[in-house]
Amino acid sequence: MGASNKLKAVFHKRSLKADNSQRTPASELTLRQSLLPLCLVTILFFLWGFAYGLLDTLNKHFQTTLHISKARSSGLQAAYFGAYPLASLGYANWILRRFGYKPVFMFGLCLYGIGALFMWPAGLKRSFGGFCGATFVIGSGLGSLETAANPYLAVVGPPRYSELRINIAQGFNAIGTVIGPVLGSYAFFKETNDSVASLKNVQWVYLAIAIFVFCLAGVFYISPLPEITDSDMQFQVTETHVDQADKSFWKQYTLFHAAFAQFCYTGSQVAIAGYFINYVTETRSNTSSALGAKYLAGAQGCFAAGRFSGSLLMKFIKPRKVLLFYMCAIIAFCSAAITQRQNTGLAMLMLTLFFESIIFPTLVALGIRGLGRHTKRGSGWIVAGVAGGACVPPLLGETADLHDTAFAMLVPVIFFVASWTYGVCVNFVPHYRDTADKIGQSEIGVNNEEHNQKDDLEKAGVVESEEVEKDAALAEGLVPSASVERVCTSQKIRGGELSGPSPLIILQDEVVTTSLSPSIAI
Repeated sequence: MGASNKLKAVFHKRSLKADNSQRTPASELTLRQSLLPLCLVTILFFLWGFAYGLLDTLNKHFQTTLHISKARSSGLQAAYFGAYPLASLGYANWILRRFGYKPVFMFGLCLYGIGALFMWPAGLKRSFGGFCGATFVIGSGLGSLETAANPYLAVVGPPRYSELRINIAQGFNAIGTVIGPVLGSYAFFKETNDSVASLKNVQWVYLAIAIFVFCLAGVFYISPLPEITDSDMQFQVTETHVDQADKSFWKQYTLFHAAFAQFCYTGSQVAIAGYFINYVTETRSNTSSALGAKYLAGAQGCFAAGRFSGSLLMKFIKPRKVLLFYMCAIIAFCSAAITQRQNTGLAMLMLTLFFESIIFPTLVALGIRGLGRHTKRGSGWIVAGVAGGACVPPLLGETADLHDTAFAMLVPVIFFVASWTYGVCVNFVPHYRDTADKIGQSEIGVNNEEHNQKDDLEKAGVVESEEVEKDAALAEGLVPSASVERVCTSQKIRGGELSGPSPLIILQDEVVTTSLSPSIAI
């Protein structure tokens, strides 16, 4: 009976609605205090990286197994990423703004699980349309998770480290994209060689995913995640003296430019990954689809390495500068992949993925800087930019059908150049640059760490002191007000003990004890 009451108390105490009008301690979380939410949300990043990695592998193999064209196979990407704007601008953003981050995490995980279950009947019927429908539901769930997870990591903890936090978490997303193609290559198609029997393996993998994410939704429900309110985010911006948040949402032009850059970049990234296997099998001699999937896993490994190395660079170099450099490198190497063949072309595309690594999370973190109370709404627009993944791959696929996949890489290059304009502006246009730099220099959550360490020492008995008002000392007539700098009481002083409270009056150059207690040898 006692255990039952405790269980009821646990569920009773967990409210799923946040009051956006109230400022909470979450607005000033330190690095140490933000570790738990960072670790939990990082699991979500791994999950959608894994789902994305599976998608790229299925794209190529469905062309053979279900006898569809390259252009039609891009329907998987269209279904997956087409769901993102519906979530980030629609239902997921509505839940985020009215209830908070945790409900969106749970909602997104449940949708992900439902979509994974839908993969079972789609496999039984060998229906490409069914796979696209299930993928759409999965995309809706993951779009909901991205709507909340990216801005959450950007604001939970010291603002100056927002890009660093989100890039580290996205590094685990990249690890998921490595594991996805490896699983697809070995578990789906190694023994079945693109046969219809391979679809049964797809069913079982997605069933396991569904069970896992449903359990994870329960973990999020009982986890004590700090809720970040609109007032918290407004406080962070006000403290850094950024007046951008005082503007109307529709006048946040830097936000909309970041969303446009995200649309163009994500479309290109998805197109390259989706047709990577096609590119390798066409431009490199004696390369099968299974071997191409392994090369894709290697390229995604470069992507993951780029995220972690990029995060390290941001510790020493301003994120906006790293963003511009990586964007320039992407355009250079992707352009080279158009004309190169064999191992050289493969290397150019792998380097492209390496430098793609930090673009998405850095665009999110820089794009929402300075939005204050508009942060939740604004993050929905940037995440909606992921819809580019539904638009650019069909263009690349159609171009590849008319020419070849190598020539079709011209399509993502064009969109990369469009995205590059934001990197130029955030480095050279003062309105963009100043907002990014002011937030990046914020001391919120950094100075708090020192105070928390002092409090911990006091609780441990290492330092037991507290400030006493000057007026109290003056009321006792201890010393003239001009001489008093600080009054404190102490039970333990290094090198001596007090038998009771003894006011210590710290003067300009000496320490004086009152006659209320015996002298202390210090």
